[in-house]
Amino acid sequence: MNAFGALWATGIVAGGVLLSARITDAPHDPLERAGRVPPSSAADSAPPVLFAGLQSASPGQRLPSEPRKQFGASVTGAFEGWFYNDDGSRSFLIGYLNRNTAQELDVPVGPANRIEPGGPDLGQPTHFLPGRNYGMFVVPVPKEFTPQDKYTWTVVANGQSTIIPLRLNIDYVISPFKEIAVNNTPPVVRFEQGGPAVQGPVAMASGAPVRTASVSTPLALSLWVSDDMKYTSGTSAPLGTPRPPVTLTWSKYRGPGAVTFDKAKPAVEKLSAAGGDEAAFSGRATTRVTFSAPGEYLLHVTANDYSGVGGGGFVCCWTTAMVKVAVQP
Repeated sequence: MNAFGALWATGIVAGGVLLSARITDAPHDPLERAGRVPPSSAADSAPPVLFAGLQSASPGQRLPSEPRKQFGASVTGAFEGWFYNDDGSRSFLIGYLNRNTAQELDVPVGPANRIEPGGPDLGQPTHFLPGRNYGMFVVPVPKEFTPQDKYTWTVVANGQSTIIPLRLNIDYVISPFKEIAVNNTPPVVRFEQGGPAVQGPVAMASGAPVRTASVSTPLALSLWVSDDMKYTSGTSAPLGTPRPPVTLTWSKYRGPGAVTFDKAKPAVEKLSAAGGDEAAFSGRATTRVTFSAPGEYLLHVTANDYSGVGGGGFVCCWTTAMVKVAVQP
């Protein structure tokens, strides 16, 4: 039995790293053979992780299942796929899995957190939240890149090193801006009412709005969001539990000190439609964030629509954006 073809995750597979698995019969579903692995639980009901290879195992070898840890486990990148932009350029969409259930980790850009070639800094996070975090950032693909070329993202956390490849494999093409079954599209996010719009998982530090703050003094951050209120799920089942049209999640992305949000998931207050606004839903949400130390910070926000975290089985439809904050003493 070919170990590469016969391994698939009964636990979790992420970014080419086998996290919890056993050797079984080779999967029959074409998507599984292409490297798409079913979510491990209802809590991980977002899109399957795309991976480009598994760590090797001898025929007949059983790999031990490792229970989740609160602290001390690894962090691995997760390659969600790649997509075409409107101008014909291409981008890699990347998330990560912090296998700790309670430990947030800071791993500065450098030998322990690097994307190569061209790095070490290609915009990846340095702060890692617990659990699976989908499509957190994008890396532009060089024009001359071919399917034989690759980037690698290395993360060393708690003394454990993981490496994932980023390739233009045709099996990993995604459509994060529209789910064709119902024409669902990601929420639209603005940092000012009527200001420039951000739509889709396109978070990058370049172009992020800039704010200033002082240590220990809360900074108010408001978002205006709109959405088409369409719903997508990987099973085509109707929405089982009522949920808001748009949910927001704020987090620290980079920075030298601790970051505290009074509401990391602020409720979105529905607004009456403005003139010319044809969105099915429009709302506003505000959170207040406090910084423990001076320096330059990047904050990250994810806006999920009805489809939920990770798109409910499709790599669509959510929006990501960043804010730069210069914190003074």
